[in-house]
Amino acid sequence: KAIKTNDVQCEVEGRTTIISIVDEGYLVTQEDIENGKVLIELDSSQIEQDLNKQQVTLSSAQASYTEASESLQIQVKQNESDIQEGEMDVQFALMDFEKYLGKELASKAVSDVNINDDFSNYNMKPFLTDKRLGGEALQKLIQQTSDIELADSRLQRAKDRLKGTVELLKEGYVAETEKTADELEVQSLQAQLEESKIKLDLFKKYEFPKNTQKLLSDYFESLRELDRIQARARSKLAQEQAQLRNKKLTLDLQQERLDKLEKQLAACTIKATAVGQVVYGSSLLDFRRRTRETIEVGAEIRERQILITIPDMSLLKVDVKVPENMIGQIQVGQYANITISAFPDSMFTGQVLAKAPLADPENFWNPAQKVYTTQVTIDGTHNFVKTGMSARVEIIVDTITNVLTVPVQSVSSIGIEKFCYVMTDEGPKKCIVETGAFNSDFVEIKSGLRTGEQVLLVPQRLADAEAMKQKANGNGQKSKQLPSDKTGQRKRPQQGQGRPRRRPQQ
Repeated sequence: KAIKTNDVQCEVEGRTTIISIVDEGYLVTQEDIENGKVLIELDSSQIEQDLNKQQVTLSSAQASYTEASESLQIQVKQNESDIQEGEMDVQFALMDFEKYLGKELASKAVSDVNINDDFSNYNMKPFLTDKRLGGEALQKLIQQTSDIELADSRLQRAKDRLKGTVELLKEGYVAETEKTADELEVQSLQAQLEESKIKLDLFKKYEFPKNTQKLLSDYFESLRELDRIQARARSKLAQEQAQLRNKKLTLDLQQERLDKLEKQLAACTIKATAVGQVVYGSSLLDFRRRTRETIEVGAEIRERQILITIPDMSLLKVDVKVPENMIGQIQVGQYANITISAFPDSMFTGQVLAKAPLADPENFWNPAQKVYTTQVTIDGTHNFVKTGMSARVEIIVDTITNVLTVPVQSVSSIGIEKFCYVMTDEGPKKCIVETGAFNSDFVEIKSGLRTGEQVLLVPQRLADAEAMKQKANGNGQKSKQLPSDKTGQRKRPQQGQGRPRRRPQQ
């Protein structure tokens, strides 16, 4: 396989149909890329219809968004006007209070009373004797007091005149009618004096506290109304902003859908973007899937289905199935020798690129066997090597020389203990051994055996019956020091040396 491939997938949602496609094996050139060569054309009739409908829907969403935006600006201006009017009402209410009570005393009253408290029982009468009293209240108090003083002065003059008239009447200088007139004048002035006193008393007891409390209440009410205006303004502004956000989200969603349809329409025309030979996606599948997912004109395809692939033949790899009992020895970067079946006389080299962390799905023919896909690169560029060819890979996990070895089937284990059976004069003897590296034929013995000792190829329980016969015939397998070749690989024993090897059963 190519390490790098340019896979062309179907990006149209759902299912669609291939209208045209280049022949498999077509060689895409740099000129094709520059000229925008069309490799595949898909059916786009339904997408075009949806695109026209979406453009109408988008226009409606844009109009709604514009309307919401203008409505927000209107609400902002309206809030500014309402708040300004509320602030002016507060200012006018304070001015009315200061006008009636005087600025200094009005400020004291405002500071003494909390806006949230009940000030209906607040005693306003001491303000009448306060030196800071001013405004209309002071003016009326002075007027009421002056009226009383004037009425009292007139009454005293009328009484003096009546007294004089009475004396003159005794002397006969005036008529009785003049006395009566003066008496009426005194009574009238007395009534005026009483009325002025009553007015002053009513002013002090009722009118002044009432007006003072009402004006103060009006001022506080204007403050509360300003708070309500500001709260209503914030609420209406939040509503308009939320409406605008909703319209914006709707607009963005409709725009996103339009962009998506435009991309879908563009995805129906697939142009050349990489140089290489075209391979149909169905050619990469097994026989059963290939018949179901055929790539040809008129075929129905699905989203994300690979239509064609253009492999980069400059970098190749081999996918190797490694049995689970050997995958632990495989490491990234290990060297490998590769033989391609089509070129058996040529030897290629490479390295382990990656190994799968999990085993492949069970093999239908051999479900008990677990294998791990391991990728091995092929060094160099070889134009004659094609994708899909089979190869044999030998991964070199280690190279050791001058070590003591025995056949792998001669080593047995119970738990973590490993042992061999050595033929002695008294018969087979169990020897605990420490093993090292191994391959499919031999295992390294680090301790427990000596060169030249004969080891049994089968466990003791199978060899007891033949132990004496093996000793007599000299058929025991001797452990030996394997020579190494110039590559560092251990040589296998020649035919006829030692007892024939028996392969361990699966």
